[in-house]
Amino acid sequence: MSGVYNPRTVEEVFRDFKARRAGIINALTTEVEDFYQQCDPEKENLCLYGFPSEQWEVNLPAEEVPPELPEPALGINFARDGMQEKDWLSLVAVHSDAWLLSVAFYFGARFGFDKADRKRLFNMINDLPTIFEVVSGIAKKNKKEKSVVSNHSSTKSKSNSKVRDPESQGKYLKQQPPAMKDDEEELEDDDEDEHGETLCGACGANYASNEFWICCDICEIWFHGKCVKITPARAEHIKQYKCPACSSNKRARP
Repeated sequence: MSGVYNPRTVEEVFRDFKARRAGIINALTTEVEDFYQQCDPEKENLCLYGFPSEQWEVNLPAEEVPPELPEPALGINFARDGMQEKDWLSLVAVHSDAWLLSVAFYFGARFGFDKADRKRLFNMINDLPTIFEVVSGIAKKNKKEKSVVSNHSSTKSKSNSKVRDPESQGKYLKQQPPAMKDDEEELEDDDEDEHGETLCGACGANYASNEFWICCDICEIWFHGKCVKITPARAEHIKQYKCPACSSNKRARP
């Protein structure tokens, strides 16, 4: 395991947490095909690592005892073919959540975070959906219960922050809204507050108006373009966009 460094403040530990989390979410969602293949049950005990570079890796555990950092769950590959893929991914997600917390609070203990710092770190972490919530779809369900998706549907035709290709079936692109007149600023603020409640279906981060987003035509979940590797130019040529999860649901497994 490489690339280990030592964040020393609450903010640095939280950035480390988010980066590792983003890497693991990529492994279990947008890059799940690659992750699935790497978790061969015929191999030795394997672990899923997330790194501060937002990359992920399936590898053997560290050999030194005790390791430099807490280790992820061991042997995640053994259960791959013994249960439904969705259940297996959710199980890996649960253990990954536990590992991320252990790493974050390991740093906190190592560098002497006091009670207030530990509480602040936990609250910052707790504001994000867990990896399990993202992978299992609970985060998406929570968004729907808040009627965020339906609100977007009702305002798509009149919001200046979204553009639609006339030939698409529902591919909406969120972009930076133009400057508003004074008498429209209050309405725009309300609209931005509404958008801010939207979470990316891949990384779980909140909506930001200066980022490119795309909506899946099947599940109606919004994603950062960068998280699903879709650029604005490419999106213009997609008549019906299917997110990685909806596409993978049709995969045939032996």
